[in-house]
Amino acid sequence: MTPLEIVAALLVVVGTFFGFVATVGIIRLPDLYSRLHAASKSDTLGSVLSLAGIALVLGLRTESLKLVFLLVFLFLTSPTAAHAIARAGKEQDVEPAGDGTWEGEE
Repeated sequence: MTPLEIVAALLVVVGTFFGFVATVGIIRLPDLYSRLHAASKSDTLGSVLSLAGIALVLGLRTESLKLVFLLVFLFLTSPTAAHAIARAGKEQDVEPAGDGTWEGEE
């Protein structure tokens, strides 16, 4: 294995890990806002890292350019969609879980 392939495999593995973290966050977290945070941040990072790893393996080809365009598209649209969903939740008066105080506060 070449060093480039090792870096690409590492990027794909780390991207898969963040995708798994996003999935667990969606399942385990209690409310819309925390689930949205887990899904938007971790999923975006996981997708970007995985696509970057695949683009590295492909090298300078048309397919890797398409992957870079997809990477940029996901990087721009995923946080925008998460913001729109959070705003819609706020407009629909969706309350966050908990009583609004930090642990240890009186």
